Amino acid sequence: MRLRPLAVLAACLLLAACGVPGGRPVPVRPDPAVVADGQGQARAFLEVVDRVEPVAEAECARRNRSANCDFLILVDDRPGMPPNAFQTLDPQGRPVLAFTVALIAQVRNADELALVMAHEASHHIAGHLARQDRYASVGAAVFGQLASRQAGATAESIRQAQLVGAQVAARSYSKEFELEADRLGTRVTAQAGFDPLRGALFFLRLPDPGNRFLGTHPSNGERMAVIQAEAAALGL
Repeated sequence: MRLRPLAVLAACLLLAACGVPGGRPVPVRPDPAVVADGQGQARAFLEVVDRVEPVAEAECARRNRSANCDFLILVDDRPGMPPNAFQTLDPQGRPVLAFTVALIAQVRNADELALVMAHEASHHIAGHLARQDRYASVGAAVFGQLASRQAGATAESIRQAQLVGAQVAARSYSKEFELEADRLGTRVTAQAGFDPLRGALFFLRLPDPGNRFLGTHPSNGERMAVIQAEAAALGL
């Protein structure tokens, strides 16, 4: 399974104009091979896909025999999209890994891109979307029941309580899911022949979310510690 053809074309065309202030494109190949143009970035992206995808699919099949492990990896080429990568499912339940052009331009080497890709794949391998839906359903039910017992409860107040309950329950486990994806992503990255420790330096350039109540992501320090521990367990 490969990138959707239109996404490949979009990557090649759009990345040709990608760069950082001063007009110098950001390389995604391992040092010291510096990419001279955006098409080089696109080729490097495809090379990372070729190595990470089969490892992620094999790990998915090993852990979840009944799951759809046929990843669709694509480039989100909508204009103005910020750096982002995410995992979702298409209407047929096929796992999708999407990367914006801005994120691809932001990584500095193939190890960083591989770790990000493996991290997103790991959300599907670990079944995070389904687990998040279950938690949200339970939270909605509990908050809805509590609201229905309040004096003057209305259908609208109960519905609003259900929405809050779903959000609270889902977000309560988001940090745990992120760290689990970091741990499994480290393993997938290493099995694909990349250096997860070098790849983890990408997180140090992101704004640190700290430890906010119900925040969706753990602190950068927590993420680095998990990746380092998993790398040590792998003998890296």
